[in-house]
Amino acid sequence: MAFTFSDEDIQRIAAALGVAPQIEGSSVRFSLFDPESGRRLTLEIQRALQLPPALQEVMPPNLVSVYTPSSFLQLQGCTGYLASQELGEVIFFGRQQGFVSGLVVEREVGCSLYANVHERLLSADFMQLPPEMVMSSVALSMSETLFNDLDESSS
Repeated sequence: MAFTFSDEDIQRIAAALGVAPQIEGSSVRFSLFDPESGRRLTLEIQRALQLPPALQEVMPPNLVSVYTPSSFLQLQGCTGYLASQELGEVIFFGRQQGFVSGLVVEREVGCSLYANVHERLLSADFMQLPPEMVMSSVALSMSETLFNDLDESSS
């Protein structure tokens, strides 16, 4: 069964980011603002996109978008997330055909996107990787346990 965000998931994300969700139907928004730096960010989760029948079998119905005054980032087909109150961040993951993408949203109004990282890099010896690839591999390596759980549940 494809992953979908539950109400409990939304509350975990809210706790990690330190903001209340604004829920309107299947759309959930989190508005973050840092007065010291003036940075603004809106995180939007679409929990149940109405996908065409041909896509329903190959892509989870979750869409995660980030809006800032100077950028727009989107993770289609989110297959899981990790939320950490201690780190003040949420990492949304998408996995498809051996590649992982991740969208990191920070309580301090930061955001990073790592796209199309091969799964093998997640368990690689980070000291052997080119410096340009280390950050994405380390950030997304936390997703391995999620994917192992998903693999076991689909067997």
